[in-house]
Amino acid sequence: MTPDRATGLAKSVRALADGEVTSRALIEQALARIEATQPTLNAFRIVRAEAALAEADAADRELAGGARRPLLGVPVAVKDDMDVAGEPTAFGCPGDFPPVATDGEAVRRLRAAGAVIVGKTNTCELGQWPFTEGPAFGETRNPWHTGHTPGGSSGGSAAAVAAGLVPAALGSDGAGSVRIPASWTHLIGIKPQRGRISTWPHGESFHGITVNGTLARTVADAALLLDAASGNHERDPHRPPALTVTEAVGRDPGRLRVALSLKPPFTAVPARLHTEVRARILELAEKLAALGHIVEEADPPYGQIGLTFVPRATAGIADRVREAPDPALLDPRTRDAARLGRLLGGAPLRAARRAEAVLHRRIGAFFGSYDVVLAPTTAAPPLAIGALHGLRGLATDRAMIAACPYAWPWNVLGWPGVNVPAGFVGGGLPVGGQLLGPANSEPLLVSLAAQLEADLRWHELWPPVEPGEDSRAA
Repeated sequence: MTPDRATGLAKSVRALADGEVTSRALIEQALARIEATQPTLNAFRIVRAEAALAEADAADRELAGGARRPLLGVPVAVKDDMDVAGEPTAFGCPGDFPPVATDGEAVRRLRAAGAVIVGKTNTCELGQWPFTEGPAFGETRNPWHTGHTPGGSSGGSAAAVAAGLVPAALGSDGAGSVRIPASWTHLIGIKPQRGRISTWPHGESFHGITVNGTLARTVADAALLLDAASGNHERDPHRPPALTVTEAVGRDPGRLRVALSLKPPFTAVPARLHTEVRARILELAEKLAALGHIVEEADPPYGQIGLTFVPRATAGIADRVREAPDPALLDPRTRDAARLGRLLGGAPLRAARRAEAVLHRRIGAFFGSYDVVLAPTTAAPPLAIGALHGLRGLATDRAMIAACPYAWPWNVLGWPGVNVPAGFVGGGLPVGGQLLGPANSEPLLVSLAAQLEADLRWHELWPPVEPGEDSRAA
């Protein structure tokens, strides 16, 4: 670890509390790293330099007075689909978006915990694709290999954490949008139970398939950010029972029954698991077995779960397009998805919502035989920058499903999942595996992920180029 890269979230909290560093120093370092990497990585859409420094000074005064809060004075970033007072929320879109008046609930809770929001990270247009590129902000690149995408749609948050610009960041996950970029940037990505982290001012984001989640280099840091951001707005429709996930870090998960699931769930187009990705997931399975767990090949009974996803996703896009200041500026693929969403937003959407209870019963019964599912997070390594540029809607969908067919069913179910690093494939590209559980199973998944981390030490590896260098750009 080089000295100019971000110290972990928990270590930063301790260093601030012990007086070893000031919040201003941490924020200045983060801002310098962001500025240095923008030409190369382009992780941020908005940088709150002046406001963040003022908030750091306020945090230092609190710390000097003996105040202690979970994240007091620590720099974090949030994805640009989350409201930060005084900043626009463009969600990857072009157009003149006005500043919002108030923080979204997740941001409000981070501030209440003392975090300093240094900026808003890039995301593809309305979070639709597993890449972070667009005419509104350019191309966000992968710190491990800048010729490739960090994934999407939380690609900016993932790039920022992987490169050490900030110790942790919030993203959102509607079809794998936290787990996919975590997989492709060698990070922990926690997609929590629906409602664990509020999506307010959207009580249900994309009709319940999208949740907010965390990205960090270690399980402990991802869990710490999750606990700080968790909680509900008084008008949230989903209110899972409160959990303190950090308590599960370091806890022995016991001997678990793990279902190794390599078969892609129902998809409308073919999807095949890349040979090298398969090998990395099998190595994770072997490691779990070596740790004493019972690992068997078994696939959850997904059925035709994809039929319940499309109406919710496209109707959600239609909702957001109506909020755009100038829909004519949007990608033609976005406008096509919105048109489909308007067609499916009535009876098909209601049927898709009703089907969730059936899926909960059927797939929930699977967890009578197994405690956790281990599956690939993606079927392929990170895509090259521009690989999907200029494709039409159907061609984009086919390419997206071929690369990323595994993550989205857990969005339909609303249940937790955690990406863990699984190693690297040709050319040094990161890939990951998902640990998936039933409702409210974050502590179990975090406990198992931390057990793997203690053995594999994945957090000790950093991207091979320093922030700001361009030697591996395409």
